[in-house]
Amino acid sequence: MKILTVIEGSCPVDCGLDEAGRGAAIGPLVVACVRAPLGSLAELGVRDSKLLTPRKREALFEEIGKRAAVRVREIWPDELNALMEERSLNEIELEAMAGLIRECGCRRAFVDAVSPDEAEFARRLREATGVEVIARHRAESLFDLVAAASIVAKVVRDRRIREIASEIGDFGSGYPSDPRTREFLRRYVEEKGSLPPYVRKKWKNVKRLLAGRELESFAVREGEAGGGKEDTGREA
Repeated sequence: MKILTVIEGSCPVDCGLDEAGRGAAIGPLVVACVRAPLGSLAELGVRDSKLLTPRKREALFEEIGKRAAVRVREIWPDELNALMEERSLNEIELEAMAGLIRECGCRRAFVDAVSPDEAEFARRLREATGVEVIARHRAESLFDLVAAASIVAKVVRDRRIREIASEIGDFGSGYPSDPRTREFLRRYVEEKGSLPPYVRKKWKNVKRLLAGRELESFAVREGEAGGGKEDTGREA
């Protein structure tokens, strides 16, 4: 586990949480918590990280760190593989979010719901933390704090992906929808007979690859990665 702390700030009670890398086959799942008064980061122009260029995300990442308390939970594939022996991906994310909420000392949390039932996800997170929870699908488009968390999570994951690529070679984004990722995994298994480091071995499509099957349908589908929030294998 790696924790990144960026400025503690003046103890506001609100926080926003989001993740990056949920549907990826390579690299960490990153969950971020940004603590600041709701609405205080809107003037920065924060929005869903997928709608921003890498350069803009990096710039906003620095500005967010100047105005808010930030904590990040990185769950690397080895840990994720072990956790998924007993838990679903939704449960793992809920536990990570609960831990961050407690660490940040939030009293009200705005979160991107990772399960189909927003109310149920909010209830479970509220029971785990004792704070008010507002859970919404696509919350990064509704609340500035969640948008900021999506940016932080994405920037941290992108940095980790570059570090991994420097070690094992260019594999693209690490998402199954990326042809470069599929080709990298296919070639690596063909040449070495095993998966490369930093791969989530619990994904059924990764298991199919090891079994010698084609990767034509190599995409993480709902149910294979724990269900709930749509797992299309596309970059997030």
